[in-house]
Parts: sequence; structure tokens; C-alpha cells
Amino acid sequence: MNKTGFIGSMFTVMRKELRDFARDRRTFFLTLFIAPLLYPLLFLGIDKLSNLRVENQLEKDMTLPVVGMERAPNLVAFLASHGITASEAPDDYEARIRAQREDVALVIAPDFADDWHAGKPAKVEVVADTTRRTSDVQVARVRKVLMAYGQSVGALRLLARGVNPMVAAPVSVGTRDLATAEAKRGIFLSVILPMLLMMFAFIGGSHLVMDTTAGERERQSLEPLLATPASRGALVSGKMLASAAVGLTAILLILLSFKFSASIGRGMAGSLDVSFMAMGKLLLVLLPLVLIGTALLTCLAAGARSMKEAQSHIVWLMMLAMMPGYALMAYPLKDTQLWQYAVPFLSQNQMLVKVTRGEMPGAEQWGVYLAASLLLAVLLWAVAVWRYRQEKLAISG
Repeated sequence: MNKTGFIGSMFTVMRKELRDFARDRRTFFLTLFIAPLLYPLLFLGIDKLSNLRVENQLEKDMTLPVVGMERAPNLVAFLASHGITASEAPDDYEARIRAQREDVALVIAPDFADDWHAGKPAKVEVVADTTRRTSDVQVARVRKVLMAYGQSVGALRLLARGVNPMVAAPVSVGTRDLATAEAKRGIFLSVILPMLLMMFAFIGGSHLVMDTTAGERERQSLEPLLATPASRGALVSGKMLASAAVGLTAILLILLSFKFSASIGRGMAGSLDVSFMAMGKLLLVLLPLVLIGTALLTCLAAGARSMKEAQSHIVWLMMLAMMPGYALMAYPLKDTQLWQYAVPFLSQNQMLVKVTRGEMPGAEQWGVYLAASLLLAVLLWAVAVWRYRQEKLAISG
């Protein structure tokens, strides 16, 4: 088959698959629109709930169970002046904290008064279960007030002895933040959004990929297609292009939904940097991943005996796409080494992080990334074509 015939057959197959996909209205809607509709509600809802939680726990008066509150009346009064009312802690306060019936408690040591009068550090202990995120705001609030109390008392003691309190602070430490405004807005994006985009780019067109191979094989409609004069390469390329178009459309709609969230939201949602320029960069970064995912899914679907078997691969494929993001959260890597941009999934994550931080990858980074990613996509495409050339592909079951 000549080049013109190959391209013509490829686009004919692509149009056929997209037309069949659009006919299934429910699948069409769920694949393209369910995520863009849900994510603005999800992130705006999380933003609102987080703000309400912080505001309620920081501004509302707080009751703090205290063991030995009679040992430090001045400390109790200082806590009350900051909206923290001390109450006598029950005997089972530790069990109540473990059972989440209390968030935090304060224990004043028995020798608190003696150490206080002797000018020694008087011990108090904050009791909390740090594995419970419901108490983190209250614990931070109590610690902040205790620190302020210690600093104020220490300053008064120095003044009583005729010593300037500034003597106790020989070094003044300041912070000069070199992060750009775009990078600060991209803090949330650099953690969550790259993983979401990578997952949807990698398996966004999974339903169409599997249905056009494993599904058609199960319905025994693949064999007539294989009997046409079109080459196997044209068939595979047409099916992959249709799936890639669906995947890119889904990603574009998700980015538009984030842009909508940023335009109406505040805080976390409002910090999203999804300008049209940023979306263009993100789409360019994700295009090779869409092709890689489509080719890999085509290979897996061609080896599956049923649609159900093909769908069983989705779980580990989702984890494969998100694994670099989780690994980098635990062990961040500097993006100064070019080899990172040749490693599948790690390279996409690094590129997406750069874009979401408002940075522009260098020419060498773009070159290594695109060359390695497209080479992998071509190799997987070749494997998919080889699978399509196997005669057993047309045999159902």
C-alpha cells in the first residue's frame, strides 16, 4: 500500500471509530464530561471546607482540658486572654484523645511552681494524637500561645534584672523568598495537578482503545475489519489516533474546568495558574504521554481475550502513572540532570512541575523529553502493529 493509501485508510478508520464512539451517548458523556464537571465542584468544595475548618478552629473560643491547672494560674489566665478556656481534665483524658472525643490536652508538671520560682524552665506538655488530622489546627494554636507566653515571661524576667531582652536574641534571622508569584500560585498545582493530568493523559482514551480492539474482538466485528485491504499499520494508527483525540479532548476540558474554578474560587482553587499559554504548554507536554498510553493500551487490548480482561489492566496502569509523583513527594529530585527527561513518567512529572511553577523548560530538556517520549511511543506502536498481524487476533476467546 502506498503512502497516500496508508494515510487515507488511517483517517477512514479514525473517523469510523470516533463516529461509533459518539453514538454511545452515555459512554461519550462519561468519558469526556464527567471529570471536567466534577473537579470544579471537588476543589471548590475542598477549598470551602478547609477555610471553614481553619476559621472555626482559630477564631472560635476553645476549651482545653488541663491537668494541674491550679499549678499555673497565670498561664491559665494567659490562655483565656487568647480565647482558650482551661477546664479540669478528666482522668481518662488520654483515652478520650485516642477515641477522638478530645483533640488536645495540656499537662502542667507537678514541680511547675518550684521550677518557676527557681528561674528554671517550667515544664508543660501538650498531649495529642498526631496521626489525627482533625486536631492539627488546635495543637498549633495551643503551641503558639504557649510560645508567646514563654517569650513574654522571659522578656519580663530580663527587664526585672536590668537586662535588655534583645540580648537573648543575638541573631536576627530573616527570610528572602526568591520564588516567583507564578511559582507560589503553582504550589498546589505542582503536587496534585501533574498526577491528575498524567493519569488522564495516560488512560483517558482507555475505553475507546479497549473497545476498538478487545471489544470488537469479543463482538466478532474485528475480523471483517482485518479482512479489508487496509494494512494492519493503518488500522492500528487509525484506532490510536481516534483514542488519542478523545484523550486530548478530555484533558483540554479538564484544564478548562480548572480555569473556570480559578476564575470563581479563592484560596486553593483561586491559586491555579491555568492561563491559555500554560494550557498550551501542558498539552504539548502531555501529547507524547497520550500516544504512549494509547499504544500501550492497544498492545494490552490486542492480547486480551475479552473486554473484561482488558479492563483489568486499568488499576495498575493508573498506579504506574501516579507512582513518580508519590515518589517525588517523599524524595524530591533536582531537575538539573538531563537523564530525568528521558525516563517515562518521571520526565512528564518534571516537565509539568516546571510549567505549573511558571518556569519554561530549556531547549535541551524539551529535546531530550520529546525525543525519548516519541521514540517509546513509536516502539509501542510497532508492537501493537505486530500484535495485529497475528492471525489469532481475529479469533474470539
